[in-house]
Amino acid sequence: MRRILMWIAENALLVGLALIFLAPIVFVFLTSVMSSSQTLTASLWPQPFEWSNYVKVFTEAPLLLWFANSATYAILATVFMLVSSVPAAYVLAKIRFRYSNVVFTAIIIAMLLPPQVTAIPIYVMWSNLGLTGTLWPLILPNLLGDAFSIFLLRQFFLTIPSEYADAARIDGNGEFGVLRRVMVPMAKPGIAATGIFMFFHSWNDYFGPLLYTSENQSAWPVAYGLASFRGIHGTDWGLTMAMTMLVTVPIVLIFFFAQRVFVEGITLTGVKG
Repeated sequence: MRRILMWIAENALLVGLALIFLAPIVFVFLTSVMSSSQTLTASLWPQPFEWSNYVKVFTEAPLLLWFANSATYAILATVFMLVSSVPAAYVLAKIRFRYSNVVFTAIIIAMLLPPQVTAIPIYVMWSNLGLTGTLWPLILPNLLGDAFSIFLLRQFFLTIPSEYADAARIDGNGEFGVLRRVMVPMAKPGIAATGIFMFFHSWNDYFGPLLYTSENQSAWPVAYGLASFRGIHGTDWGLTMAMTMLVTVPIVLIFFFAQRVFVEGITLTGVKG
């Protein structure tokens, strides 16, 4: 018992912060298993537990379709981003060429540019191509790279000693071979962290689907679908919170299983500028 009390005393601040962060999640879960007549009362404990809310959300909305759309959007956007951003970041980090600093400065400026500034001309372009009403206008641009991802990966590649790349070149590898055989295996934590960032961003994206898919319900991802569901069932907070919990589960599971490599990637990315 004394050891437990000592541990609590030594980690009181961390325990307090953990409770603060967990409190909203517990509140959402308890609300998700309440009846519609109880959610707006002062009672914080379900009486009784309405587990049927988790079944009703699948009959009240095409939740499985929304999950499939979000998974397609998040997975393809992440894969396309890595395919384009990893080589670009490697070039900026390890290959010196004329105007490389200018290119890197342009990437920094692109990071600072609000997406709302370019939303109208880009929407007109996709509309002329006939792709509005789908998620492709949000997925395909990742084939051209992502400014934040390129910046993050470049910072990670800078932490890898150039001697490894030089040794691979001496062995007869070209730049693509150096990237594939040396840099990518050594940069796995940074690549994983960048991929998780993009996956989370795509899964939680609301503005993009609102702009391109609002008129086509079959293309809605869960973030936009949840917002629309809340507007329709605004008085039934049990159902709304049940859907919120279901939408959150994939993100929590991914972070739980990938937290070690995610934290390692973020930590090592800032070692060298």
